[in-house]
Amino acid sequence: MDLLLDTHVWIWSQSDTTQLGARARRLLVDQRNENHVCTISTLELARLLARGSISLSMPLRDWIDAALLAIAAKTIEVSHSIAMEAYALPGDFHKDPADRILVATARCLSLTLLTADERILDYSKVSTRDARR
Repeated sequence: MDLLLDTHVWIWSQSDTTQLGARARRLLVDQRNENHVCTISTLELARLLARGSISLSMPLRDWIDAALLAIAAKTIEVSHSIAMEAYALPGDFHKDPADRILVATARCLSLTLLTADERILDYSKVSTRDARR
């Protein structure tokens, strides 16, 4: 399974794995799966750091490098196609731009979005797995 990690799942995978369910932890370490992180998650991390909502044990650039390596994740850049899809999502989806980009990324690249966000889990137009399970 090709997984796209929601920002909070990426953070939990490095700092608080107890937030992740047993199945989610297995998915992240299963060598048959490919883990992906979108650059929008880096933007969200930088925003959370700037607001003082989170702290990291090292500079952000070092944390990103270490976190990607730890879960063997590939980086997905936000392409023009993904950006356009973010505001052309079918059906009713909420307005958060980062969530829209994550959902669009998963849809455009046929990835399964690993998230604990109920609004995303309830959106039937994207493949998801609940990170709490």
